[in-house]
Amino acid sequence: MTASTVLARVTNELARQGVPSPSVDARLLLCSALDLSPAELYGSLDRPLDAAERDRLRTLVARRSRREPLAYVLGEWGFRHLTLEVDRGVLVPRPETEIVVERCLDLIAEIPAPHVLDVGTGSGAIALALADEHPGARVLGIDSSARALGVAERNGQRLGLDVRFARRDLRQGLPSGPFDLVVCNPPYVSVAELAGLDPEVRVWEPPEALVDEGQWLAVIAGARGVLRPGGWLVLESHEQKAGELASALAEHGYTEPAVTDDLAARPRVVEAQWQR
Repeated sequence: MTASTVLARVTNELARQGVPSPSVDARLLLCSALDLSPAELYGSLDRPLDAAERDRLRTLVARRSRREPLAYVLGEWGFRHLTLEVDRGVLVPRPETEIVVERCLDLIAEIPAPHVLDVGTGSGAIALALADEHPGARVLGIDSSARALGVAERNGQRLGLDVRFARRDLRQGLPSGPFDLVVCNPPYVSVAELAGLDPEVRVWEPPEALVDEGQWLAVIAGARGVLRPGGWLVLESHEQKAGELASALAEHGYTEPAVTDDLAARPRVVEAQWQR
């Protein structure tokens, strides 16, 4: 059975299981099973699969058919210029979070060695991207999950990026600064919204990284004590809550809160400066 025939069958199977992008996912699963890049697969569609390759693909397809996120099935996911290890202990890095990184880079561009704190680092996506794209940045990523920190640390080691990671719960407060930038992608899905999300999110991603229990407010309050005067706080936001976050920043003494849209023109990133 050729790769082309297998690709068509896998696409149909994923479509029957309700996978949102069956043809794209089928191609990436086949690439993984054959250890080929997408470009290499294109030139290999006429070749047959051997027994070991068919077994590997069968396992991958079964996992995706259960609506396990493609990133978890593949074991890695792209984020800006990086390829990150991901598993069920961390959120899958999303394109909208890349806009968070862009805003952070703009805000620290003129600081040769900015001190940066990434709160709720998860896979380390934000922390590692900042270290990768601002080589002078001294970045600390914190998370309450030991499993997430293990993923982040392995990503940092594999990528050769000098980022520190530490286990810390928000209830302990934020680590001592002073920081030039505090950034956070806090949980912002309400309990009521959770039931309506795709199973890839609702069933598989860690709820402690998804469900809003006021973590964003704790970050807003805590960052005031660890930011240096003139430092910045940057938060990813639910598109319907960006205005609320901006108002909360102003109420807590931050200056001139601003909101940036994501690539789908949804208000997504909220930032403000601490001057006191």
